[in-house]
Amino acid sequence: MAVRAVRGAVQLERDEAGHMAEQVGALLTAVLERNGLTREDLISIWFTATPDLRCDFPAAAARGLGIVDVPLICAQELDVEGAMPRVVRILAHIDTDRARSEITHVYLGAAAALRKDIAQ
Repeated sequence: MAVRAVRGAVQLERDEAGHMAEQVGALLTAVLERNGLTREDLISIWFTATPDLRCDFPAAAARGLGIVDVPLICAQELDVEGAMPRVVRILAHIDTDRARSEITHVYLGAAAALRKDIAQ
């Protein structure tokens, strides 16, 4: 097994806790499914949110999915002029047999524009 990192992002339509939970939950689910992972493969997850998202902690969505024994942390994304608004990003550290080149990074919806080079 190797420790790898997988990235992902999603743009929210609005700053509302239920919507954040739904969208971040969909992002985490897609990351797990597209990489053939289970919760047991997760080591830790970093979440960042743009400064315009204040309704809830993105990590709450992970807890809502039952990811309760994995270290999670939230941070605020840099407030860069012209950056895409209402974006939650993740950096998940995982145990996997996959090569780095086989990791599928997940950018949902409009967030796919953030990393056209690696978005699946």
